[in-house]
Amino acid sequence: AEEGARGAAEPEMMLGTGRAMESVLSTVDRIAESTASVLIQGETGTGKSLLAKYIHKLSARREGPFLTIDCGAMPEGLLESELFGYEYGAFTGASKSGKPGKFELASGGSIFLDEIGEMPLDAQVALLRLLQNGEVTRVGGTVSRRVNVRVIAATNRNLEQMVQDGTFREDLFYRLNVYPIFIPPLRFRREDIKLLAVYFLKTFSRNLKKNIRSIDDDVLHMLECCHWPGNVRELENTMERMVNILNEEKLTMASLPPSLLKSLKGSATTGVRAGSSAPEAAP
Repeated sequence: AEEGARGAAEPEMMLGTGRAMESVLSTVDRIAESTASVLIQGETGTGKSLLAKYIHKLSARREGPFLTIDCGAMPEGLLESELFGYEYGAFTGASKSGKPGKFELASGGSIFLDEIGEMPLDAQVALLRLLQNGEVTRVGGTVSRRVNVRVIAATNRNLEQMVQDGTFREDLFYRLNVYPIFIPPLRFRREDIKLLAVYFLKTFSRNLKKNIRSIDDDVLHMLECCHWPGNVRELENTMERMVNILNEEKLTMASLPPSLLKSLKGSATTGVRAGSSAPEAAP
């Protein structure tokens, strides 16, 4: 049953199949059916949101809603009302009928809290209460409503350090960190680069109605040598750019963006070894 579910989800969830990602996906297979919280950590662009969707699609909640909220993209005063809803009179301009929050709307499914490290402390308290009791109280209200939702959170920040600094609640961290998953950066799983590049080539060729069939071996080698600070998202954007400007059937060295070639020369100049998997020193 697990293999069938994974097969159904994979076409739109291409994350990689190398050893590092196979370990991640194996963990997902084991925890998908649980209702416990998941905390996904990794650098920006590694595919945390894709993995969250993948977990939902493998779960028993796959027929239910999957809602996403970016905790770092919303003003502090608005985040709580978006997550937990509000009652009439909660603030100026509030609807007379009130409004359900994302947790109520996601009941029966999953909610993905992206950039959880950016959540203000007040909202952290309300989230902790929900995780403990399975209930939500709208802003300005007194009535608690039962919700049945799985929480999947993600961050590129060090939450343990934030706990020590007093900017993230320790009790909330442990509630979220029931199933921790770390997605390695692309530079540490270069065996996935060819697979991802071919996948993006096919996707963008189809979307842009191009007839680009293959990638030159020299181009693949160059892609595998790149540092990719923006990870999978940067590779995806690079492939989209190349497909957009090419009118031939094969991606060649002439298709590579000048900025990519410049970054490769810079790596060679500073002595960065292509394909290195050793962790870098912090900047």
